[in-house]
Amino acid sequence: MYAVIENGGKQYRVAVGDKLRLEKMELEEGSELAIDRVLMVGNGADIKIGTPHVDGAIVKGTVLAQGRAAKVQIFKMRRRKHYRKQQGHRQYFTEVRITGIEA
Repeated sequence: MYAVIENGGKQYRVAVGDKLRLEKMELEEGSELAIDRVLMVGNGADIKIGTPHVDGAIVKGTVLAQGRAAKVQIFKMRRRKHYRKQQGHRQYFTEVRITGIEA
């Protein structure tokens, strides 16, 4: 069984036991999480597609860690104009393990 969920403007295909990094949520490590923004649920040939969300479908998970991703370097330059700008960014994330899918 698998599901397609929406979080932070992105879509993720998840199954039970998967680990994924979602947008930062204010939750403690080890706490339970329920995601109700489920776009699709599939079990073999049986597929339910929501409009836009599947009614009554919930994906449950456990928060494993809170952290920051690797630094992304942003570098802008205009040739021959003596313009250079360098910037870095580290995105916050919440790492989650999927424990159940209820359709």
